[in-house]
Parts: sequence; structure tokens; C-alpha cells
Amino acid sequence: MAANAPIIRDFTAAADFASLSAERCVGSFEISAPPENTGNIVFLGDDGMSEVAWIPGEYHEFSRVDLSQMQAKGNPGDKLRITGGVW
Repeated sequence: MAANAPIIRDFTAAADFASLSAERCVGSFEISAPPENTGNIVFLGDDGMSEVAWIPGEYHEFSRVDLSQMQAKGNPGDKLRITGGVW
């Protein structure tokens, strides 16, 4: 990934966990579950076992994280919005 690159993308949920990025992508991001989602988005915890659910409309900011190491699932077709960049 190029330095100083903005990241603006949607992640489409599936029934099984998937990484938010297919390749290493370290940066600072706001990740949000849009209010129009039909259900919760579930993240796989950093311990690889726990599950953390985000309700539609929930969002959080992250600094210096690798999107390829974050995994989520949800109702097929629900989204996560990822905005930020690599600096």
C-alpha cells in the first residue's frame, strides 16, 4: 500500500468471518456499521475466540491497525464502512 493513501471502502458481510482487507493495510480508520444494516456485525476478538457484536449505527475509531488482521461477519449483504488512510 502506498504511503499517504486515503482508504474509503465498504466491507460486505457474509455468514462466515472474513478479513476486512485481503492484503496488509495498516493505518488509522473510522469503522462504522450503517444504520440500514438488518442485523449486528460481529467481530472476532483479538483472542481468536470471543465475538463482539456491533449494532447498526455503531462506529469506532482505530489508530495504527492492520485491516487484514480484523475479521467480521454478519447478515449477508450488511456492510461496514471504512474511512481513513495509511500515513
